[in-house]
Amino acid sequence: MPRAAIVAIATLMSAAALAPLAHAAEKPAAKASAYKAPRTAFGQPDLSGFWTNASLTPLTRSPTVGGRAVYTEDEVKKLEAAVEKEVEEGNAPTDPDAPAEAPKRDTANIRPEFAAAGGDVGGYNRGWLDPGNQVMRVNGEPRTSILTTPNGLPPARKAGAPAPPSFRGGLGSFDNPEQRSLGERCILGFGRNAGPPMLANGFYNNNYQVLQTPDAVVIGTEMVHDYRIIRLNSKHRADDVRPYMGDSIGWWEGDTLVIETTNIPQAQHFMGSWKNLKVTERLTRVGKNRLHYAFQVEDPTFWDSAWGGEYEFSPMQNAVIYEYACHEGNYALPGMLGGARQQEAEAARAKASAAGAGSQP
Repeated sequence: MPRAAIVAIATLMSAAALAPLAHAAEKPAAKASAYKAPRTAFGQPDLSGFWTNASLTPLTRSPTVGGRAVYTEDEVKKLEAAVEKEVEEGNAPTDPDAPAEAPKRDTANIRPEFAAAGGDVGGYNRGWLDPGNQVMRVNGEPRTSILTTPNGLPPARKAGAPAPPSFRGGLGSFDNPEQRSLGERCILGFGRNAGPPMLANGFYNNNYQVLQTPDAVVIGTEMVHDYRIIRLNSKHRADDVRPYMGDSIGWWEGDTLVIETTNIPQAQHFMGSWKNLKVTERLTRVGKNRLHYAFQVEDPTFWDSAWGGEYEFSPMQNAVIYEYACHEGNYALPGMLGGARQQEAEAARAKASAAGAGSQP
């Protein structure tokens, strides 16, 4: 992922996390469905298959919609038509013979974060991106945000809540590879694809595979080929070991798989909460091509009440998930660290030279 694109993602996530308004939780409003999910050979509702959560609907609600939870159909048409134009413009061929000083192509119809990604060294043009080209619908309603709080924004931290984790690593830190982000090191994907909660990253590879056994449900994430094992009818671990995706247990409530996750590590905090964070997810097959997903987050030391969101997975069309090759042949990370050592050596030589010149009579 190009550095400018990562900056754009981090900026958007930070803005959402610091929203200065407090709101009561609003539970997902999924309507009851007459659809009866098929059963597996061992009698569970069948959620298996390959799914995607890519969409045009953002996590948080834009102020431009006036607080509405649902787009009008005219708004949907405009948004989806704009994406078609964006794809057409972004996929236009680049002249291989254009001089280096040639003016950059027009990106007026391309989202700023995509333009930044394509403008970086090694960046991708629009053809390599798959952020979704349709507005997310839940029960047929075109939603303006994934969050289901009254105004589609996260609540403010409660008074006296611990400060969000602060990491020295990530962008701008080149002392040690372990100080770089988990996504950059190909341990987990950037954003929250693996979850919990599971959220699209806005760029690509927002694909999942659900596997079921009598004793466990496994959710595989394309990026970076992570597999979360949900133990059925089990108990949470009693120690304080914190796996990258937390400790997940699950049970069935009718046709709904309920997943409860605790022991989430600090590096995977959700909007600042991690130590006492509990995420409850619900997966329900509500149609042949519809898998309803709802999540609730709660942390009594961080927020006054529980809150969350919902969306619907759609099936990957005639596709499967292959192994995600993340860093094969990529020398960017050792190059960045090596470049930082070179800069430090040059700075040390300049300092020594200046000190030597200052000691001359």
